[in-house]
Amino acid sequence: MKLLTFMLDGTYRLGVKKEQGVLDVLAALSAVPSEKAIPTTIQEVIAGGAGALNDLRNYTNQVVASVNDKTAYVREESTLDLGPCVTHPNKIICVGLNYRRHAEETGAPIPQYPILFNKFNNTITGHGDDIPLPKVSEKVDYEAELAIVIGRTAKSISKDEALDYVLGYCNANDLSARDLQVRTQQWLLGKSCDKFAPIGPYLVTADEIANPNDLEIKTYVNGEVRQQSNTSDMIFHCDEIVSYISQHMTLVPGDIILTGTPEGVVLGYPPDKQVYLKDGDIVSIEIEKLGTLTNRMVSES
Repeated sequence: MKLLTFMLDGTYRLGVKKEQGVLDVLAALSAVPSEKAIPTTIQEVIAGGAGALNDLRNYTNQVVASVNDKTAYVREESTLDLGPCVTHPNKIICVGLNYRRHAEETGAPIPQYPILFNKFNNTITGHGDDIPLPKVSEKVDYEAELAIVIGRTAKSISKDEALDYVLGYCNANDLSARDLQVRTQQWLLGKSCDKFAPIGPYLVTADEIANPNDLEIKTYVNGEVRQQSNTSDMIFHCDEIVSYISQHMTLVPGDIILTGTPEGVVLGYPPDKQVYLKDGDIVSIEIEKLGTLTNRMVSES
């Protein structure tokens, strides 16, 4: 399933992308009640685990297949104000320098262990939202990343079982203020400005992604391809990452893991060719099977 959130009357609503459009789950339940407790927010889906996900899948398939007049609760996606596909993660954990060719372009040694850092909830935003370019930075960079969303509590799990704990995957842009990032040895400041982690547009459930370690990944800036790679270039693959993190901290449902970015970031260009993001730039992140995440950069007011 492709899950999304959208804003209506000041609150996030749960949507399911279908061929006919986006099923507004809450509106559908008003018209076609269910005997089961169907989740109506992405947080309820996450908290409910496999059972809630299965009930939602069965309900949406039944509603779309059996009712002719869907106009009241099937919405045109282009008319929706989309939110982040996960609205309230407990943790946002990021992996740095996790693509071989990206490490090479920056002149960094190949990591022996995953390099972990974090972002906070202030960085989360959705597809179509404007991203403020901070006044305190002149070097904001894009980073296309595959994001893993955890679906079950995970502690000290093996690599072989790690993907069984994944709810789904989505596009992410690990926006980075490079001048702030390298100001000290800690990257945190350059990674945690407001709205520096747009995710979406969809949370695609794990059953639709046979192999997350073999997906095409691209970044476009104003329509020009800047990054083009495959998740197979990861140094530490998705199962390794989830297992490794779980050895050190408990992962809980809704946690987001950003798995690193491929080559092609502005930082990797020679200094005389580095052109960082500016007001009005349109950045799109496109990962195979996950759709396209697009945001406009705007000067911070």
